[in-house]
Amino acid sequence: MFRFTLFVVGRLKNKALGQLCDDFSKRLARQGSLQIIEFKDGSLDSESQRLRLAIEAKRDHEIFILAEEGRAYSSIKFAEKLQLHRGKPLLFIIGGAYGMDPALKQMGHHLLALSPLTFTHEMARYLLLEQLYRAVSIVQGGKYHHE
Repeated sequence: MFRFTLFVVGRLKNKALGQLCDDFSKRLARQGSLQIIEFKDGSLDSESQRLRLAIEAKRDHEIFILAEEGRAYSSIKFAEKLQLHRGKPLLFIIGGAYGMDPALKQMGHHLLALSPLTFTHEMARYLLLEQLYRAVSIVQGGKYHHE
């Protein structure tokens, strides 16, 4: 069973993306547990302070920080990476519009890139949720992912 927590800066304002995120959130919740915690957006410093305190409280989690300089995986390799940490709570952190403080990035165990492209935090949330669901499906031998 997978236990996912997402720390995301900013609310979902786009209703269509919100519906897509809700769909994948419900799918993931049926496969394990999923908690999404939203942090108010603000200056890079204020976001960093709030995230730092929250990350420190989750030090027992395997921490993945989404960052453009992070490692990009194929869906299969991402599923394998998650499988290595199965049973341990996994924390994924998506920064806000101004990115993420380098000191925060160092608090993570893994830097993860969804793509070499830059996305809004709303798009990043959707893409991450979809890829988490795809990874769980791959690990469990489900039919969602096709080769």
